[in-house]
Amino acid sequence: MNILSLSRRELLGHAGMGLAALAAPGLAVPAKGGRMEALKHRADWMARGKFGMMVHWLAPGPAPEKGEWVRDLNKAVDAFNLDRFMKQFKESEADWLLFTIGQNTGYYCSPSATLDRLVGPGHASGRDLILEAARAVHAQGKRFIAYLPAEVKGQSEEIHKGFAWNPADQSEFQKRYAGFIREYAERLGKNLDGWWFDGCYTWPDFHNSLYDWPLWAGASRAGNPDAALAFNDGSFCIAITKPLSAYQDYLSGEVEVLKEGKVRLGREEDGRLILPEDRFVEGTYCQWHALAPIDCFWGHHTLGPMEPPRYSNEDLIAFVRNCHAVGGAVTLNVGIYQEGHIAEKTLAQLQKLSAAMRKG
Repeated sequence: MNILSLSRRELLGHAGMGLAALAAPGLAVPAKGGRMEALKHRADWMARGKFGMMVHWLAPGPAPEKGEWVRDLNKAVDAFNLDRFMKQFKESEADWLLFTIGQNTGYYCSPSATLDRLVGPGHASGRDLILEAARAVHAQGKRFIAYLPAEVKGQSEEIHKGFAWNPADQSEFQKRYAGFIREYAERLGKNLDGWWFDGCYTWPDFHNSLYDWPLWAGASRAGNPDAALAFNDGSFCIAITKPLSAYQDYLSGEVEVLKEGKVRLGREEDGRLILPEDRFVEGTYCQWHALAPIDCFWGHHTLGPMEPPRYSNEDLIAFVRNCHAVGGAVTLNVGIYQEGHIAEKTLAQLQKLSAAMRKG
């Protein structure tokens, strides 16, 4: 069932089933004047918050600020200074944290019995950095989103074999990978408020029209039926402005460039500039959301100091304010060092943004 195509009457008829049964974005009905107002939505907290923070800490970690780059998985994860990072997160006043479990390095910063069984030991850390981070975020009264790619295309042959990666038929891969996701979802439980799945593209290896959406949604919400989901198909980077799936609660919203305080669509210099006009993506009940890097380009890859903030305080504040004014949500990707802290210049910019948002 595609809930995005349901009429208002059909939506209300299904309301008694509950959102978990439909596994779709939140129920919404037209209010007076025709504006869509959410009665209940898994991403309500995103619309209420000021902004979120994302970091790409891909095990065994990005480049350090000082010293040698640690290549051993467990040594690197064990050395992550979570106390320092959480202090910075609190000082930033971000309302949610989007943190990477892993991506294309072949390593993950959280234990996984499923990964050990399918691929063999040595790919997942002993320390559960993800669970520790999620609990620490919740201790601050904030929300936690986990990141994983929805594919293993760029991984080793060993991982391909373990997950049954097969461009000719990805049905078995989906079943195995869903088990991998489910283990994390169940362990994190209510400490997991959402997922951001990357790599849901139209490439021939695993075209996004072939996804078993109920399987993905069921695994992702195994520990928390209210977990908000996003599936990234390139989104604003490739001039896509609508959600990929009806099982999506908020737009993945990947942005490469902000220009004049707006999102640039596509990768052309003269691409159209946009801002949200409403909380929901037009014609859907999917929370509008943008994810943009504000210092390094997604990750810190060279030893030494972090790249400086790429936008002026004025432009960044204007962008977040304009999105927030209509109920849109924004996550800002900030560079992180292998040691587990962000750059002071970036933190200072986030503090100025928070101060401006408090003033309204």
